[in-house]
Amino acid sequence: MAGNNGGPWGGGGDDNRGNNGNSNGGNPPPRPPRRPGEGPQIPEIDELMNKGREQLRVLMGGRGGKGPNGTGGGGGNGPALTRGTIGLGVLAAVVLWGMASIYTVKPEEQSVELLLGDYMSTNGPGLNFAPWPIVSREVLAVTSERSIDIGTSRSGLDAGLMLTGDENIVDIDFQVVWNISDPQQFLFNLADPEQTIEAVSESVMREIIAQSQLAPILNRDRGSIAERLKSEIQSTLDSYASGVNIVRVNFDKADPPEPVIASFRKVQDAEQERDRLQNVADAYANRVEAEARGQAAQTVEQAEGYRAQVVNEASGEASRFSAVLTEYAKAPEVTRKRLYLETMEKVLGQLDIILLDESQGGQGVVPYLPLNQLGSTRPAPTTTNGGTN
Repeated sequence: MAGNNGGPWGGGGDDNRGNNGNSNGGNPPPRPPRRPGEGPQIPEIDELMNKGREQLRVLMGGRGGKGPNGTGGGGGNGPALTRGTIGLGVLAAVVLWGMASIYTVKPEEQSVELLLGDYMSTNGPGLNFAPWPIVSREVLAVTSERSIDIGTSRSGLDAGLMLTGDENIVDIDFQVVWNISDPQQFLFNLADPEQTIEAVSESVMREIIAQSQLAPILNRDRGSIAERLKSEIQSTLDSYASGVNIVRVNFDKADPPEPVIASFRKVQDAEQERDRLQNVADAYANRVEAEARGQAAQTVEQAEGYRAQVVNEASGEASRFSAVLTEYAKAPEVTRKRLYLETMEKVLGQLDIILLDESQGGQGVVPYLPLNQLGSTRPAPTTTNGGTN
C-alpha cells in the first residue's frame, strides 16, 4: 500500500513505471500545473471513474493501491470474495425477500393470496406472510363504499329515459352504493365489476318501471321502488357469484323528459283540479245523503212514537171505560153524576167565565175588557147572567 499516496481515493500519482510501459502506472498523464490565479481544477471524468473503481475494490475485500510492480492490488483478477462478503450478501437477500413477502392488511381491507396464480386463502387485517415469488397477494378494500351513478343528468347519457307501463317516458336518476362481500368471488368471477353492476342496475330499473304507472312513480312509490330495486340487483349479482354487496339505492329524481315537462305539468294541474272537484262533489253527496237518511230515520221514529201513543191512549181509554162500567154496574146514580161533573169540569175548565149577580140589577157593573188576552188564540170570554145551570 506504499504506492497509494495520491489522496483519499488511493489513486496514486507516483512516477514509477508500471508493467504496461506507462510512466504513470496506467493512469492518465498528470495535468499541467495551474497558472497563477487559477482556481482549483475540476477532476476529469476518467479520473473520477478510476478512483471509484479503486474504492469499490477496497470495499469488496481487494487490496487498494498498487502492487509491487505498480499495478492495482489483487493481481488483476478482480475483487476477492470473503466469508463476510458472502454473509452480507446472503443477509441482504434475505432481508429483501422478507420485505417482499411480509405485508400489512388494514382494518378495512382483506387480502387474497394466490399460489402460482391459483386461489389459496383469504386473510383478514393484520400482519401477513406470503413467500414471494411463489405466493402473490391482492389486497382489497372491502368495507369502503363505492357508488355508480345512472341517469341522464348524472352520466350524461340517455340511460335514465325509461318507458312506463302506461306508455309514458320518465327521466330517472339513481345511485347504487356497493362494497365487496367476498374478495375471492370479486377477483375471479367479474372481469369488470363496475360495468357489470351498472348494466344489472339499469336492466332491473327498466323492468320495474315497465311494470309501473307514471303517476305513482312521480309521487308516492319512490321508496318502494328503491327497496325493490336494491333487492333485485342483489339477487341478480348473487346469481353471478360476484362477491358484491349492494348497500343502498338512492332514488334521486323521477321527472318527465325535459322537452315535454311544461305540457306534463299542465296535465298534472288539470288532473289535480279534476280530483279536487270530484272530492268536493263526493263530500256534498255524502252530506246530502246523510241528511236525507237522518230525516228519514226521524220521520220513522216520529211515526213509531205516534203509533205507540195512539195505541196506548186507546188501551187506556178502553181500560178506563171497563173500570167505569164496573163501577156503574155497582152504583149507577153516583157514577152517572160523577161522569157528568168530570165532563163539565173538563169542558168549562178551558173557558174564561165571568159571573154577574142579577140581584143587583146589573147596576154598577163596569164593562170588562180583557186586554191581556187580546193576542191569545182562545175564544172570547162568555158572559152569562145568573148562576150556573
